[in-house]
Amino acid sequence: MQRVATIIGVLAILSFALDQLSKFYVTDVLGLGWGSQPYDVFAPYLRFVYAENEGINFGIPLAGRWVLIGLSVAISLALLIWSLRRNTVSIAVGAGLVIGGALGNAWDRLIHGAVIDFLNTSCCGINNPFSFNIADIAIFAGAIWIAIRA
Repeated sequence: MQRVATIIGVLAILSFALDQLSKFYVTDVLGLGWGSQPYDVFAPYLRFVYAENEGINFGIPLAGRWVLIGLSVAISLALLIWSLRRNTVSIAVGAGLVIGGALGNAWDRLIHGAVIDFLNTSCCGINNPFSFNIADIAIFAGAIWIAIRA
C-alpha cells in the first residue's frame, strides 16, 4: 500500500504543480487576462485564450463556489480511499492525476473565485469557443486511465 500511496501523492503533486505553474506563466509572465488578445502558440491549433470558469465543464453553472470546492475535495478524498483499498499501481496512476487536477481547480476557486482556463484548441475550420487547463487534462486522462484499468 505504501507504493500505491507514494504514486498517488507524487502524481497528484506533479499535476497540481504543473497546472498552477502554467496558470502563473500565462497570467503573470505572458500577461493574459480579461480583455487581452489571444496568444498564438501554434495557430490555429493551439492558442492561449484567457477565461474564468465559475461553473463546471464548459462554464455550465452548477452551484456556488464553496459547494464546488467542497465537492472537489470530497471526490478527491473518496477516490484516494477507494484507490488505496484497490492497492494497484495502475489505479494509483489515474487516481493521482484526477486528485491533482481536481485540487488544482479547487485551489483556483478558493484563490480567484473561478477556475482559470487558457488552452484553446481548434482544427479543420472549426473554431472552438472553449478554453481548458492542465488540471482538466489531468482529470480527463486520469479518469480514462481508471476506466480502462479498473
